[in-house]
Amino acid sequence: MIHYKAILKVMGGLMMLLGVLMSPSIAFSYYYRSGDQMTLIGSSLICLVVGGTFFYSFAKQDQNIRKREGYMIVAMSWIIMSVFGMMPYIFSGSITAVADAIFETVSGFTTTGATILTDIEQLPEGILLWRSMTQWIGGLGIIVLTVAIFPLLGIGGIELFVAESPGPTSDKVHPRIRETAKRLWYIYVGLTVILVVLYYLEGMSFFDAMNHALTTMSTGGFSTKNASMAYFDNPLIQYTAILFMFLAGTNFTLLYFAFKGRFKRIWASDEFRAYLISLLALIIGIAMAIYYLVPGNPEKILREAMFQVVSLITTTGYVTADYTAYSNGLTVIFFMMLFIGACAGSTSGGIKFIRHLTFVKNSTLEFKRIVHPRAVVPLKINGERVTGKVITHIMNFLLLYLMIFVLGSIVMSIAGYDLITSFGAVATSLGNVGPAIGRVGPVDNFAFFSPFAKLFLSFLMLLGRLELFTILVLFTPYFWRAN
Repeated sequence: MIHYKAILKVMGGLMMLLGVLMSPSIAFSYYYRSGDQMTLIGSSLICLVVGGTFFYSFAKQDQNIRKREGYMIVAMSWIIMSVFGMMPYIFSGSITAVADAIFETVSGFTTTGATILTDIEQLPEGILLWRSMTQWIGGLGIIVLTVAIFPLLGIGGIELFVAESPGPTSDKVHPRIRETAKRLWYIYVGLTVILVVLYYLEGMSFFDAMNHALTTMSTGGFSTKNASMAYFDNPLIQYTAILFMFLAGTNFTLLYFAFKGRFKRIWASDEFRAYLISLLALIIGIAMAIYYLVPGNPEKILREAMFQVVSLITTTGYVTADYTAYSNGLTVIFFMMLFIGACAGSTSGGIKFIRHLTFVKNSTLEFKRIVHPRAVVPLKINGERVTGKVITHIMNFLLLYLMIFVLGSIVMSIAGYDLITSFGAVATSLGNVGPAIGRVGPVDNFAFFSPFAKLFLSFLMLLGRLELFTILVLFTPYFWRAN
């Protein structure tokens, strides 16, 4: 039996939290006199009133959150946050169509960065900051935020954390999940503040620095400019963005160890080494290819290659160049990056390096098992043996990811879009990246899609952000059976 009242209490807490998190946007709206103050205040009050009603109505409910309730809370929280989070867009008239508002909001909370807006710079400052805040909130996960900020909920935080992060790693900074969440958010907030200062000192206005710091650390990619990061034709700003995108794509547990000075622990991570080496190889290879195709300033070409590669691998989605304009071969390589993702335990989306690494190592060892069928050939990651259960989970995840990509592309093709655009839209939505190929390339947007296509892609964004199983398990009969 599922304890729905306990779930509704947590949903109420989340809505109240959402209302509070609209406060910075209200402050900026008043400061810039952008005319959207009452819109944001009204949206915040609705969240607080509705959330408070649910929270206090079920305040005395049993707080024993089991695995089923955990999965329902995670899935429902992202949906409810998206529905209530789109109110500022609708009430202000910045986005009038419901499907468009849902797409933009889901893209924000899932840190995808895809947009239906054709003229971002015309939006009022309060709405722009809220748009960036949705990505920052989603960056490390709404549930982790709630566990860190709302200990008064008294729920079994570990169940929620497992539901949101069903990946193969189980490292903990601290044995208590609440303390873990707090430490992760201290790092997240601290790096965001540092990045605001750096962007401002390097030439951005404070407002632009604030917005881009929020969306860089969340690996979201929303910008206040139509041209994205290409607007800031400043090498220092771009190198800073590259560095912090790289950090945001690193497992935050490793960043915690870095602040503690335990650098050997970082290099001991197989995933981090694969992440770093792959980035370097791709940057060098693509820079050489660009220089061959379009000879020019070596520093600018290297920076251009570095920015695009790091942005796509970390699923941030910023662009400083149209990477589809170089050649068909490079376009294919950039498209393949949509399926990689950075490290598990980071703010990035995608499949993650740990899964790719496990797959490659296991596939390599399979040849040895074929030659020596009686030998015991264990798979090891970070020097520790990976259990068969974890390997099976990863293989199932990869196969399911591929199946959803294929089926999603078929659905988009049936909806009337060309195959390249369908591939690109589905891959970037499922991987939470942002730009892709075809009509959704780095200089395009998603405005031309039909309402059905936008809602379908929004669903794929949620699937990808919650790593497939968290949502799909709700559609299975096993989940709803009493035993």
